[in-house]
Amino acid sequence: MKHLISMADLTHDEIIEILDMATDLKEKRQRGKVTDLLKNKSIGMIFEKSSTRTRVSFEVAMSDLGGHALYLNTRDMQVGRGETVADTAAVLSRYLYCIVARVYSHDTVKELAEHSSIPVVNALSDLEHPCQIIADLMTIREYKNRLTGLKYAWIGDGNNVCNSAILGCALVDMEIVVACPPGYEPDENIVEQARKMGGKVTVTHDPAEAARDADIIYADVWVSMGDEEEREKRLTELAPYQINSELVDLAKQDVIVMHCLPAHRGEEISAEVMDGPHSVVFDQAENRLHAQKALLLKLMC
Repeated sequence: MKHLISMADLTHDEIIEILDMATDLKEKRQRGKVTDLLKNKSIGMIFEKSSTRTRVSFEVAMSDLGGHALYLNTRDMQVGRGETVADTAAVLSRYLYCIVARVYSHDTVKELAEHSSIPVVNALSDLEHPCQIIADLMTIREYKNRLTGLKYAWIGDGNNVCNSAILGCALVDMEIVVACPPGYEPDENIVEQARKMGGKVTVTHDPAEAARDADIIYADVWVSMGDEEEREKRLTELAPYQINSELVDLAKQDVIVMHCLPAHRGEEISAEVMDGPHSVVFDQAENRLHAQKALLLKLMC
């Protein structure tokens, strides 16, 4: 694995290796042990979109590992004034050890990887968000002590995070059922790719079908960045897909409820569930840090 552009860039064994490393790094951080394994190395973080968790977790990850993270807003870069993505990748490759890119178009991160001689990490595109799913798998394993054989229910918009979840579940032999309104289904090519990988993927319009006997229930925002003009339409069409107590009651008694944040209580998830005993969302958010530290070590060492 040279780059992480898609969850499909990983193998099952690589995922387990990264998760094992992340768990070890988490334990060492809790004990205050120094892990400056990337001392004197720098990464560049190209951000076309705003961020809280992604930016902070990558910056802290590099600090914890003894390195340095440069935040590169495209409005302040020459790429914002017409320099090509290819030239940007070639130049940054001479300065840095890794490029982390949070972009609007998946083609941008693919082009960065094509023209870069250093690793490129997709920190979110319109098609996928693999960094989130690695942290999610870490969280699931912490709570369930396994990954294989679980039922994962995605309820809501079949967006970029959903696409990566579908591929991630296929890689670890976890069933995934996606429940969404007509027109909000996940990418058809991703679904077909996951099935060819041996994944058990069901796409339905019935949230109860997804939630029934689920081990994991997952929510994400209904109005993502770039969808603001469709806000009222989306809120209306997705309203029956709110994760609330009635839906959680259909799942297993020890179900965990996940959300990649930011959350809008009262929209995609009720406050009662978000703040309730099944919610693991803040452990999930924390694990972005540990999982990304492991990913950086995997790519840069």
